[in-house]
Amino acid sequence: MARKAKEEQPRKQGVDPNVMGLRGETIDQPITDTLERNFMPYAMSVIVSRAIPEIDGFKPSHRKLLYCMYKMGLLNGARTKSANIVGQTMHYNPHGDAAIYETMVRLTADNQALNTPFVDSKGNFGKVYSRDMAYAASRYTEAKLAPICAELFRDIDKDTVDFVPNYDNSTTEPTLLPTSFPNVLVSANLGIAVGMASQICGFNLAEVCQSTIELIKNPDHDVLTTMPAPDFPTGGEIVYDPGAMAEIYRTGRGSFPVRARWRYVEKDHIIEIYQIPYTTTVEAILDKCRDLVKDGKIKEISDMRDETDLGGLKLAIDVKRGTDPDRLMAKLFRLTPLQDNYPCNFNILIAGSPQVLGVREILTEWIAWRTECVRRRVYFDMARKKEKLHLLEGLKAILLDIDRAIAIIRETESEAEVVPNLMIGFGIDQAQAEYVAEIRLRNINREYILKRTEETASLAGEIRDLEDTLKNRRRLRSIITDELRAVMKKYPSPRRTGLVYAREVEEYGEAEDAVEDYPVHLFLSRHGYFKKITPQSLRMSGEQKYKEDDGLGWYFEATNTAELLLFTDRQLAYKLRAGDFADTKASALGDYLPVKLGMEQGETILGAVLCGDYSDTLLLFFQNGKCARLPLAAYATKTNRKKLTGAYSEKSPLAALLALPEEREIAVTTAEGRCVVFSSAQLAPKTSRTTQGVQVVTVKKHPVVKAAFLQDTAIQNPGRYRVRTLPAAGAKLTDADRGEEQMTFI
Repeated sequence: MARKAKEEQPRKQGVDPNVMGLRGETIDQPITDTLERNFMPYAMSVIVSRAIPEIDGFKPSHRKLLYCMYKMGLLNGARTKSANIVGQTMHYNPHGDAAIYETMVRLTADNQALNTPFVDSKGNFGKVYSRDMAYAASRYTEAKLAPICAELFRDIDKDTVDFVPNYDNSTTEPTLLPTSFPNVLVSANLGIAVGMASQICGFNLAEVCQSTIELIKNPDHDVLTTMPAPDFPTGGEIVYDPGAMAEIYRTGRGSFPVRARWRYVEKDHIIEIYQIPYTTTVEAILDKCRDLVKDGKIKEISDMRDETDLGGLKLAIDVKRGTDPDRLMAKLFRLTPLQDNYPCNFNILIAGSPQVLGVREILTEWIAWRTECVRRRVYFDMARKKEKLHLLEGLKAILLDIDRAIAIIRETESEAEVVPNLMIGFGIDQAQAEYVAEIRLRNINREYILKRTEETASLAGEIRDLEDTLKNRRRLRSIITDELRAVMKKYPSPRRTGLVYAREVEEYGEAEDAVEDYPVHLFLSRHGYFKKITPQSLRMSGEQKYKEDDGLGWYFEATNTAELLLFTDRQLAYKLRAGDFADTKASALGDYLPVKLGMEQGETILGAVLCGDYSDTLLLFFQNGKCARLPLAAYATKTNRKKLTGAYSEKSPLAALLALPEEREIAVTTAEGRCVVFSSAQLAPKTSRTTQGVQVVTVKKHPVVKAAFLQDTAIQNPGRYRVRTLPAAGAKLTDADRGEEQMTFI
C-alpha cells in the first residue's frame, strides 16, 4: 500500500511518471501508453514525412532537393557542382549530405533509375543495374534540372500549392509540387515505413498522359487499353497476363514477371543479354550463373562476362557447340535473376492518409488534385488582373480631368498630402491614388490616356473569362487536357519494356536434357493414371493393372518424344511429353496426372489426343449437339508450355473429342439413344479455339454423350443413321447396332 501511494503521489501533483523514473524510482507504465507516447509519433512521422510518396509522385526528400535546385536557378542555368546543390539543400532537408546526394543520384539521367529523369547530370553517377559501379563523390560531379522539371514547377509562384516554413523557419517550401502530368505513376518509387511500405512501378509518360486524357473524357474508360503495362528504364520484357495485370490495376497490389532481352550471335556461339529486369543487377546475375556452372547444373556455358561499356549494358555468354540457345535461356530464366517478379503496392499519401489505390483511383485522385491547382492558378491570375483593373480605373478617373489633378498636386504644400488630396478630389482609394501619383509627367498625353482606357476594357473581358473558367469545371479539365497533350508532344517517350504474352511463354520446369527417341506404348486410365511402356516390356508383361473402379481410357502407339494434349472439364488443355515420364511396367499403376500436372481439385480429364506434327484436325463435340472443327496447330506453342487456357468454348460441356488425320465418317450418339452418322467433310473448319462450332445433332432434352469414328463402333447398318444435311435428329439405335463394347474416343 505504501508503494502504491508513493507511485500515485506524482500523478496527483501533475508530474510525468517517466520523469520520476529518471530519479531511480520504479514506475509501472502500461505498454499501450508507451506505444502511444513514444512509438506512434515516430511511426507517423516516418509514414507521413519520409517514406510514402504523395499525389505529386515525390517523397519529401525528392521534393526538397528539386525545389532547392529550382530556387538556385538550375532550371535554365548552367550545371553546378553537386556538392553545392547538396549544401544548399540542407536549408530544407535536415539530413546529412550523404543521404541528400544519394537521393539526387537516383533522380539523374546517368543513373537510369527513372523513365523521366529530373536531373541533367555530368559525371559518374553509377548505374541502377550495377551493384558495384559506385557513383563518384559530389565534389566531382555536376548537375542541373532537366527540361521536364518546367512541368513540375509550372506556375508554382501563382499560389497553385501551399507553402510551409522549413525546419528552422528560415524560409518556406512547397507541400507539393504542381506537376502538370501524373508523375505519381510515371516515376518508380519505393518506400519502407513503419508497419507499411510502398512500391510503385514506373509507367510510360505518353501512355499515362493519354490515359488521363481519356479518363477525363470518360470516367468509365478502360485504362488497360491505353496503358497496358508498366514501363521500366532498364527495358526487358514483361510476361504479360491481361487478367493478372487487370487485378493489379484494380487493387493496387500484386506482382508480374519481368525477364531479360537477349540475342544469339550464331557465328560466335555467343548469347548477348542487353536488357535485364529492373529488380536485379548484372553482378547478381553473374554470381548466380557461376554458382550454377560450378555445381554442374548448367553444362552448356563455357564462359560468361560483363561487356558493359559506354554503349550500354551487355552480358556475353559463350556457349558450347551444339547448344540450343532457347533451351539454355529457358534454364537461365528459371534459375537466375534474368527473370524476376516485380511486386506492386500502390500505397500513396492522400491528404496525409496512406491509402492503397488502383491505377484508375490514383489517376482520379490526381485529376481532382490537379483541377484544384489549376483553379487556384486561375483565381490568382484573376485577382491580379482585378487589382490592375482597379488601379487603371482610378487612373482613368484622373486622366479624364488631368488639369484638375495637376492643380491639386501643385496646390498641395506637403508631399505626404498629395495622395490624400487626390483621394478626396476624385473619390478614389489609397492604392489608386498611389498609382496615379507615381505616373511620370511625360505619360500624361492623349496617346497614353487612350491606351490605358483600351487596356481597361481588355482587362474587364479577361476577368469575365477567368470568372467563367472558375465556374465551369469542364473548362478547368480542358486546361489540364491541353497541358497533358503539350507534355506528350514536347517530351516524347518511346516505350522501353516489351510485352510477351504469358500464353506464349514456357512454364519452365526442371532443367531439360536431350530426350532419347525410341518406340513406346502410352496408356491413360479413365481416372488419370498414365503409363509409358516399351514394346519389349509390354511383350513380357502380363495384364494391365488398374484400380478396382478404373480402366483403360486412351491408348496410343508413339515414341518417347511424342506429345499428348489432355482436355479437362475446365476448358483447359495440358501438354504432356512422353519423355518427361519414366518407363514403367504393366503391373504398375503409373503416374497420377492430376497431381503431376497440378490440376485443380475435382478437375476431370475428358479426352486425349496424340499431337504428332500438329498437322491433324481436331473435332470437339459438345453436349448441346454442336461440333467445332479446329486445326490441331491451334494448340501448338513455340515454347514448352504445359498448360493452355481457353482450350475450347465454355458455352456447353465437352462430350467427346477426336483427332482426325483424314476425312472419315463420324457416329454421334445422344443420351436418348439416337445416332447420327455423317462425313467429317461436312464440317467447316474454324480458327478460334473458343468457337462454338456448328450444330450437327438436334438436341432437345437429351445431350450428346458419345462420338466415334464409324469404323470403331458396333453399328452394322450405317445407312439407317447416315444423313446428308446437318443438323439432324438421327434415328434410334437398334439392339444390334448398340453392341456390347463401349465406344472409345481415341
